[in-house]
Amino acid sequence: MILFMVPVILVLMALTVYSLLRGIGAFLNSTKAELDGDGTRATEMQLLQNKMMFNRIKYQGLAVAAVAILLLFTHGGR
Repeated sequence: MILFMVPVILVLMALTVYSLLRGIGAFLNSTKAELDGDGTRATEMQLLQNKMMFNRIKYQGLAVAAVAILLLFTHGGR
């Protein structure tokens, strides 16, 4: 079970970091677009930012659930 769960947790961690970085990038682009006065581009970037931040929360939740399952199977029988 551990050999299966560790790669799953690592993939979820990587997806979390990826989503976080994409969200931060979208935030920086939306701020830059707002400063330039282009309202339509800012809305598009804000939507991307929201999507990436939601993905980050989703992947973090799945990673926490995977760790809980791993702990349950490795220490639950004691």
